[in-house]
Amino acid sequence: MMSRSYTNLLDLAAGNFAALGPAGGGRRRSSSFGMKRMSRVMTVPGTLSELDDEDDEPAATSSVASDVPSSAVCERLIVVANQLPVVARRRADGKGWTFSWDDDSLLLRLRDGVPDEMEVLFIGTLRADVPACEQDEVSQALIDGFGCAPVFLPAGLYDRFYQSFCKGYLWPLFHYMLPFASALPTSASGDGRFDRGAWEAYVLANKYFFEKVVEVINPEDDYVWVHDYHLMALPTFLRRRFNRLRIGFFLHSPFPSSEIYRSLPVREEILRTLLNCDLIGFHTFDYARHFLSCCSRMLGIEYQSKRGYIGLDYFGRTVGIKIMPVGIHMGQLQSVLRSSEKERMVAELQKQFEGKAVLLGVDDMDIFKGINLKLLAFENMLRTHPKWQGRAVLVQIANPARGKGKDLEAIQAEIHESCERINRDFGRPDYSPVIFIDRSVPSVERIAYYTVAECVVVTAVRDGMNLTPYEYIVCREGIPGSECEPEVSGPKKSMLVVSEFIGCSPSLSGAIRVNPWNIEATAEALNEAISMSEREKQLRHEKHYRYVSTHHVAYWSRSFVQDLERACKDHFRKPCWGIGLGFGFRVVALDAHFTKLNLDSIIMSYERAKSRAIFLDYDGTLVPQTSLNKNPSEELVRIINTLCSDRNNRVFIVSGRSKDDLGKRFISCPKLGIAAEHGYFLRWTRDEEWQTTAQASDFGWMQMAKPVMDLYTEATDGSTIETKETALVWHHQDADQGFGSSQAKEMLDHLESVLANEPVSVKSGQFIVEVKPQGVSKGLIAEKILTSMKENGQQADFVLCVGDDRSDEDMFENIADVMKRSIVAPKTPLFACTVGQKPSKARFYLDDTFEVVTMLSSLADASEPDPMADLEDDLATSVSSLEINDRMLQFSNLRTEGS
Repeated sequence: MMSRSYTNLLDLAAGNFAALGPAGGGRRRSSSFGMKRMSRVMTVPGTLSELDDEDDEPAATSSVASDVPSSAVCERLIVVANQLPVVARRRADGKGWTFSWDDDSLLLRLRDGVPDEMEVLFIGTLRADVPACEQDEVSQALIDGFGCAPVFLPAGLYDRFYQSFCKGYLWPLFHYMLPFASALPTSASGDGRFDRGAWEAYVLANKYFFEKVVEVINPEDDYVWVHDYHLMALPTFLRRRFNRLRIGFFLHSPFPSSEIYRSLPVREEILRTLLNCDLIGFHTFDYARHFLSCCSRMLGIEYQSKRGYIGLDYFGRTVGIKIMPVGIHMGQLQSVLRSSEKERMVAELQKQFEGKAVLLGVDDMDIFKGINLKLLAFENMLRTHPKWQGRAVLVQIANPARGKGKDLEAIQAEIHESCERINRDFGRPDYSPVIFIDRSVPSVERIAYYTVAECVVVTAVRDGMNLTPYEYIVCREGIPGSECEPEVSGPKKSMLVVSEFIGCSPSLSGAIRVNPWNIEATAEALNEAISMSEREKQLRHEKHYRYVSTHHVAYWSRSFVQDLERACKDHFRKPCWGIGLGFGFRVVALDAHFTKLNLDSIIMSYERAKSRAIFLDYDGTLVPQTSLNKNPSEELVRIINTLCSDRNNRVFIVSGRSKDDLGKRFISCPKLGIAAEHGYFLRWTRDEEWQTTAQASDFGWMQMAKPVMDLYTEATDGSTIETKETALVWHHQDADQGFGSSQAKEMLDHLESVLANEPVSVKSGQFIVEVKPQGVSKGLIAEKILTSMKENGQQADFVLCVGDDRSDEDMFENIADVMKRSIVAPKTPLFACTVGQKPSKARFYLDDTFEVVTMLSSLADASEPDPMADLEDDLATSVSSLEINDRMLQFSNLRTEGS
């Protein structure tokens, strides 16, 4: 029978979190834990799910840090991962459980880098099937003894969440395997196609983790550090509940290029949920670069780099990007190196491989580790360099597979076939070229193999980090200052042959890097590694050990926590709002003085004023940027004419468009002022001549700039050049987003170099690069208009300016400066308003062009039209009508004469 947990999955995946009631399906909820700093205070009776549902109100609600009272006085780090760093075993008598730390767990070791005063709490699943009747007891034991809060997922849900979606779909995709190439069981057909039901299970499993976090969190004091691709939906659940919660995320796998990632049907949902974090970590710049490229191409969000930090501006919040490869735990390895069991095993291995060069591979058994490629390269080396036959041994340790599928089965068969063939072709009674260990190897045995190996070989075709080379280097170094290590006595040396497709490769500059698909080149690398001089091996080892010994796991976690604290330092300074539904939910953080324009307030100031200046941008302000029809609507023309007919108003369109274009679009607005081409041309009314506001300039620079722009236009498909009277604009909105942006940056540098001695400014904007005369901007023209009004005895006592893009920020900044001087009347109210909730130098915002037009309509209703202006308009209309009647009469006479 299907669990109740699955009944509302469609609502869940659609983003309707509130539609879910208490999660059922055989999972018994843990009781609130009676423990230090973790009490979950309930103010009303009911289950946690019921409380959550009351909290899940859609739409924009003002941010409150939490409805859970904080009982802590110091900070705490909550580490959330798929699995807890704990090993659970059933007691021999079958009654109860025993628990111990998992010494091989990376999560356990990150505690060493956390400040002493910061407590660490782990949340995750147990690698054991705990019956529902024992879950409360197990939870309490883990909390009391280990500081771990377990998440219990129903068996059916866990299989769909982990095997079907995580391992069956996300893991291959993040390792650059397109869905049609995968035979993993991710859909009913088993052909690797996206399975909506598996995605819904993934989201629901993340909600279980979210509920466990809610049970134990103190949101005003705690930091949450989420780990890996299993929990990428969790940040949105957390951010929706606690707007100001400090959230970090680290991806331990690769992040694919945008061409691979874009095949994911829920690509935007995952990007947006990750952007609900404050800091996102990656092992290498390549992985971070791919993520940033996806954000740019799919969400239109560009990153900025400032003082060594990379950040994405996401609705007023800066999401930090952290690039830091993880390290190993030196203390753990060195404690095993000191053990007598390790020394005994090393002695046995030295005797077994006496006189032979040992190459070692330690890999998980999966389709991306390239084990068979390694075997083929070793086989090629033995064939092309026969001197190593009988002298070189490849020991391959294959840890048990964690996934399953036809691809894995095929790889395993190939590996076994290769091992048998190599041993058959090159083996002797006393010599086996390949020793294949297909079982779980204890850490002491693995370290013994590291100690005797002359070279470690990693040929993964794609891997997130791979710490095998780091462990090998430390084991070859031994215990510093130890006198009882004959197996590593003398100068320490090691050699590495590593794939260029693994995360640790950039850090190991002394390793021989290979493309594992090139069997011949890898074979030569193996030969070079074991043939290299002892002195060269020593120098490379020393270089690697200096890096590995300082960039350990504690260094990694300390650096991440410090950057997370830095990224969250402004959390309680800015007001913020949660808006959006489902995975479209995000928190908008704005300056404390940045508020939505209040209609009542502006109308009140408008009615009191005697001399008003109104500056309006056009594209994106009065008409939507995305609209194909850029002509003003009849309603907009009516509103503008009403505003212009008030003798106390001076209304101007201030735009980058050409004067001819704006003149045609507003030909029916006789009293409207227009500042075209960012203010280079100015006209106070329709009947007046155009003025140039800047000094007469020689536009010979256009002959220099145009060939440069032509060059980039020819090379960039989809780009165009707009030629104005005073400016040249290169548009790339229809070009490939990444290439267009790259070309724009290159063109900007090129033009600045070519035009360095010309009186022009070169600026980039939204999908444009523009060259225009110096001293021309919307801000300067607004200042000139206000100055002229004062000189004509109409000193402004009300100023409204509305715009939506970067050029309008100049206008907001200049006018704010003007307000401090005597150009306008004392205590003149300034309504600088941007379109859209985004960081701006304006103090107010309106959501879209519809709200801008609505606001202008309200001002028009409050206006007092000039009776003389109405009479003039009527007269103009009458004259126009008489002219039309006269023309029609002439036409009628001509037709009569013709007949």
